[in-house]
Amino acid sequence: MFQLGNTAALIWSIIFGSIGTSFAIYGKRQKAIVPLCIGVALCIFPYFIENVYVLVFVGVVLMAIPYFVRV
Repeated sequence: MFQLGNTAALIWSIIFGSIGTSFAIYGKRQKAIVPLCIGVALCIFPYFIENVYVLVFVGVVLMAIPYFVRV
């Protein structure tokens, strides 16, 4: 998962996990499937990506999806 000393990846993972938790709570309360799924994805995906640049790119793309996908 993370190499010892890769602080940037750890901090970005915490940030995206927090944002994902907020999306998931919002999606559950509003009964909206897109924010709920994106929130769960934001909480899970940092476990699988080690490169910081890819981590930030995927996180920003996931956060932008609910803006463009209205269901």
